[in-house]
Amino acid sequence: MIRHGLPESRWHKSSCSSGEGPTCVETQSTDDGLMAVGDSKDRSRGAITSTPVAWATFIDAVKYEGFAAL
Repeated sequence: MIRHGLPESRWHKSSCSSGEGPTCVETQSTDDGLMAVGDSKDRSRGAITSTPVAWATFIDAVKYEGFAAL
């Protein structure tokens, strides 16, 4: 699901996002317990949301190249 209008002060930029170039990912926890993921350079597009467990599973898959397990 896409969310818009999330609080600006709660965004956390990814440590892999340098601020230079086109890839700037940021996350925040929503008031209803979901994880929101957005593009810091284009917040008008909104942010996708998922459960914290689904987000952690995705991050682990990226880190360990385990996409076949998804």
